Amino acid sequence: MGKLTVEHSEDQKFESKSLETLETIICEDKNSEKADKCTPQLDSKCMPSVFPEDVGKVNDLLEKGCSLFGCSHYRRRCRIRAPCCNEIYDCRHCHNEAKDSIDVDQKDRHDMPRHEVSQVICSLCGTEQQVQQFCINCGVCMGKYFCATCKLFDDDTSKKQYHCSGCGICRTGGSENFFHCYKCGCCYSILLKNSHPCIEGAMHHDCPVCFEYLFDSRNDVTVMPCGHTIHQNCLKEMRDHFQYACPLCSKSAYDMSKLWEKYDLEIAGTPMPEAYQNKMVNHISPLIIILTLGKSYFVLTLHVHVHRPFSGGNVCSLVLDIKNVIRIAA
Repeated sequence: MGKLTVEHSEDQKFESKSLETLETIICEDKNSEKADKCTPQLDSKCMPSVFPEDVGKVNDLLEKGCSLFGCSHYRRRCRIRAPCCNEIYDCRHCHNEAKDSIDVDQKDRHDMPRHEVSQVICSLCGTEQQVQQFCINCGVCMGKYFCATCKLFDDDTSKKQYHCSGCGICRTGGSENFFHCYKCGCCYSILLKNSHPCIEGAMHHDCPVCFEYLFDSRNDVTVMPCGHTIHQNCLKEMRDHFQYACPLCSKSAYDMSKLWEKYDLEIAGTPMPEAYQNKMVNHISPLIIILTLGKSYFVLTLHVHVHRPFSGGNVCSLVLDIKNVIRIAA
């Protein structure tokens, strides 16, 4: 079974090159048929010119306050002003937890549109400014990873963040480890590139177990053999409760062949007692069908007789017998 972890990546390394400016990773949308990598680019708007004698000072700005600020979702040195309600939060997840919870009146619930964020507040000096990687007042780096498209800041580059132009958002786990499937509309592990069944909008729906929206979920997502997606933890919880089928299509979520082989061996090793051999049981189930002919309705009650060996196994015969036909005037 193929697994996909919706946490993707790319390490950022800040280096100085003789008389050139310091490189910073800026993610921008590009029209390509593959998931994009975040490539080092120069951004004069948010990165001041750096001369060799200033390298030490710049390194201090890169590390000053690193990992000391942020929230449970991101370590960053800035807060954002929500464009939807004009309130200040550490990140969009903090906003959504506060504004889209069950405690909020339904008509007031909303999510923050991440791409519309335009103002950030430096956590060190408190200066409010337009979205950029370095504070215009104190010069501190507000996030070692910065995406100008998603307005994402994060000091924890071990996540290996990258921006996928196909998804339109940043993901983690390393762009070299994932590809964007344009039919499914999401990023999958390269291990599934030629083997996964394509389902349009595979992750553009809620998890069938916990009902969290999968496309931008921060939890690991797994692709089942049928092509449907589910949280990895939710699938594990289903397995712990002996549920091995996809909750959407009921196809097996695991390779059950070994289990069936084990059951076959156990059945073969337990012969049916002689008194019950070659015994048959009848299972009768009524089936009601309503037919429309002209202005009249006919209700047909069919009884399906299924004959099975007493020991179980395949159906031996199937008999359809019409018992009642009732005419109902329109």
